[in-house]
Formats: sequence, C-alpha cells, structure tokens
Amino acid sequence: MSTVLRTFNAGSDKDSDGKLGSSVSLEQVPSLGVPIEEKGGLWRRSKRDLDSVATQPSVFDDPATVDMYRPSPVYESAHRFDPLARWTWREEIPLVRKIDWLIMVWAWLMFFALDLDRANISQANTDNFLPDLGMTTNDFNTGNMLFKVCFLIAELPSQLVSKRIGPDVWIPSQMVLWSIVSLAQYWLTGRGSFLATRCLLGFMQGGFIPDVILYLSYFYTRRELTMRLAWFWVSNYVAALASAFLATGILKLDGVRGQAGWRYMFLIEGGLTLLIGLASFYMMPPSPTQTRAWYRPKGWFTEREETIIVNRVLRDDPAKSDMHNRQGLSVMQILKILTDWRMWPLYILGLVHLIPVNPPQTYLTLTLRQLGFDTTQANLLTIPSTVLGIILLLLISYLSEVFDSRVGTSVVLQFWALPLLIALYKFNENTSQWVYYAVVTLITGYPYVHPIQVAWASANSYGVGTRTVSASVYNMFVQAGGVVSSYIYRADDAPLYRRGNIDLIAITCMNIALYVLTWLFYRTINKRRERKWESMTPEEQQEYLDKTTDKGNQRLNFRFVY
Repeated sequence: MSTVLRTFNAGSDKDSDGKLGSSVSLEQVPSLGVPIEEKGGLWRRSKRDLDSVATQPSVFDDPATVDMYRPSPVYESAHRFDPLARWTWREEIPLVRKIDWLIMVWAWLMFFALDLDRANISQANTDNFLPDLGMTTNDFNTGNMLFKVCFLIAELPSQLVSKRIGPDVWIPSQMVLWSIVSLAQYWLTGRGSFLATRCLLGFMQGGFIPDVILYLSYFYTRRELTMRLAWFWVSNYVAALASAFLATGILKLDGVRGQAGWRYMFLIEGGLTLLIGLASFYMMPPSPTQTRAWYRPKGWFTEREETIIVNRVLRDDPAKSDMHNRQGLSVMQILKILTDWRMWPLYILGLVHLIPVNPPQTYLTLTLRQLGFDTTQANLLTIPSTVLGIILLLLISYLSEVFDSRVGTSVVLQFWALPLLIALYKFNENTSQWVYYAVVTLITGYPYVHPIQVAWASANSYGVGTRTVSASVYNMFVQAGGVVSSYIYRADDAPLYRRGNIDLIAITCMNIALYVLTWLFYRTINKRRERKWESMTPEEQQEYLDKTTDKGNQRLNFRFVY
C-alpha cells in the first residue's frame, strides 16, 4: 500500500551528482509494507511473508511532512537517506541478525567487562578482604557509596565528551582507563587506597551504559531495542556467574608469593578487561555507514545494507538524524532538556525502583559467610539467584514487548519483592540457614526491569541530543538510588537487618503507588493531546506542523509510551 496521495517531492530521485531532489509522481512511489502490530511478539513475526515489503510507513511518505523531518545535512548517514527505498523481510531479517553479531555481541562483551570489574568486590568479600585491609562493613558501605556517587557525577560529563568525540573513541578509552585502576587494586594497602580506587572506578565507568545504549540506537529501531537491552543486561548476570567461578579458582592462589587470593583476582580480571578495552578501538565503527577503515577496507555492510539500516531506523524515529555523531551540545540545550518535566516521573522511578532489592543483593555473599558457609560455598551459592535473574529478565522484557506495556511489566519487580521482604523481616535467629538462603536467593534473582525502563526513557525522549542527556540523567538517578541503598543495611542491624527490611517494605509499597501515578500521568497527557489534535481540521493540523515552535516530546502530535 502507499500513503502518498499527490505529487510527492520526495527528494529521492538522484541527479547526476547523486543528490536527492526531484519531484516524484504517485505512480512512481513504490508500495509500503503492512504496518507492524504494536503487540504480539515473536509469534506474529513468524507469520510474515519473507518476500513482502518490510518498509514501514512514516512521516517520509507524506508530502506535507517529508521536508520537515528530512535528515540534517550534517547527519553522518545523510547520503544513504532515501524515502523511496524499499526492501523485503528476506533482506531485513538477516541484516538485523548481522547487526546483532557485529554490534550487539561486542556491546555485550564490553558490558561484561564493566560488570566483571564492578562486581568482583563482592567475591573479594568472601575472602578475608575486609580483615586484611583493617576495614569494617561500614567502610565497605562507604566505598560502595563513593563508587556510586562518582559514577553518578561522571554520567553527564562523560556523555557530553562522547557526543563531541564519538562513542567509538570514548567508550574504548574509558575501558582502558578503568581496567588499569581495576588491576591496580592488587596493591591495596588499607581503607584510604580502597576508597580512592572506588572513586576512580566510578569516575572512569560513569556514562558508559547510556553511551553504549545511544550507540546501539544508531543501529536498531525502538521496538527492537527493549529486547536487545535485555540481552545487554544479561551480561551483568553472566559476569556475576563468571566472577563466582573465577573467584572459586583464583582465590585458591591465596598465599602464593605471600599474597592474598583476592589480590590475584583483581589483577587477573583487570588484565582481561584491559584486553577487551584495547580491542574495542577496532570493533566499534562510528556509525552504520562508517565501518570502513584501514584495518577493515571492505567494511561490514554493502551500500544496499547501509541504505536499509539507515532508512529503517529513521522511519522508526526521524529525530535520530538531527545531529552528527560527533556534534556536541550547548549549555542552553542541556538546561532545556534537564527542565523537561515530562521526563521527571521516569527519573523518579529510576531512583527508587531497585532500592527494595539492592541491599540483599549487595550483602548476599557477606550474608552467606555470616550464615556459616565457607568461601567456596558462598561463591557457588550465588549461582542459582544469578540464573533465576537471567530467566526472569528475558521473560519480563519479552512480556513488555508482547503486551506493549511498560508500567504493567516494570511494577512486577515490586510485587515480587514485597512478600519476600516481609518473610525476611519475620525471620529470627532460629530460622534455618537454608530457609534464609532460599528467600534471599529469590529476592536477589528478581525480575530486572531496568532495561525496560531505559528503553522507556529513550522512547519518551525525542532527538539524539535529548536522548543523550535524558539517558545520563536517568542513570544518575539509578546510581543515586544505589547510594541510598548503601545505607539501609547497617552494621549495628546485622545479621538479620530487621530495621533495614522494614524500611525496604515501606519503600516497596511507595513504589507501587508511584507506578500507578506514572501510568495516570502519561495517559492523561496523551488523552488531552489526542482530544485537542482531533478537534483540529486537517488544515489546522498542517498549519500547526508548519508553524509550531514546540520541539520533541512537546509537540502536540507526539505520544508518550507507558
């Protein structure tokens, strides 16, 4: 089918110079594909005719809006933009799989490296890490808090640096820097050096996650991003599994050359992530149309594949072409994005949604030691919760796609945690260690909804610049929530942490109410905009599109997802 009703100045008949520019009549406009259903998931996709047109309808098919949304000349892939480009599912599906293998798998490996260096402190805790450095659990809390604060502080500056020099340069640079700090933990001498390395790791790693997510958005549509982010965060769990197994072996080096086993763990794992960081300079092309380099002369994609990648992404979200991938943001642009109150409910959810499960997760290995398990047992007993977490993460992300509901799937975490936290609160000194372990395993194996909310924030942003800042701000709030979590379990409340658990129960109940209010918030805005838009005549709607000064998600024809 075609949505074009009159002569279409598509700008996609190419002249002798290869530029886009002549008028195209209705008869010349190829048909579009059947619009993808918002709900349904993989079973709907399996019914597609592979030889049918996959190109989705968009604003580029309407002569009234095509020029309004045409890519900026500075956009790095503008030369591949073609509103008349059509392709089949037989072309698109293998191409997306190719992107998965070339781009997504390496992004996954980089995140694995970050989590390996971020989480190995928990495995060090199963050894004599704290006594060796003359520290208490409160010192450990302070270190975690400083890491999160520094991570938080670095989020936005890191994103702005990346936006200026490109994620393909900045992300590998970050990895090399934090890997050096990580392996340097081999030489820790006490509380001061521990706190210093925690701060440095936070500064070096801050901004990495939203930066990689922005980078992935260059290759994927919004619909595809949620499930990719779910797999992206699976690396978090795989890193925990790998760290547990590695720690089991590496910690047996205890006493070699008179050094503690935990020192070798930092040295070996830091060296591994350093290698991944160096390789990332070669494995991260700047964009889909910039994969050629001296060490990759043929590039990864053909011209046809580049055309499909660019046009399918822009048809899904035209705002992805409003900036160059090495174009910085001004102070006024940043301030305007920060004051967008329509994004604040998502920031608040980012702050509080993980607090109910963070303290039990952070203290899992320490709690297992306090219950009487030795170092090897404590490390291996973390594996069931990690496996459960992977399963629930993928399941909840898939359900989010099937039901096209962010609030409905994200709030599941709170309902999962509430009865388990109540059980923890009711436990006493006579409770079986295995019963306690089972409940803590279920809590720490919670359905991780963070990827859903990251994709949610990305969808409700509009434009590369807005997405750059909002992703950082959202993650800053998540890290701030981690700081709050660090002070809920206190040494004078150990080992049952009854006071901390009652606080977590109250926060969980509050979170459920916040999700309901967020649902009402976005639903109300959408309903109000819908009524106003529908009350306008087609001429008035066109006049609004031509003359409005509203930008991004402020536009009357923009609808928030929830």
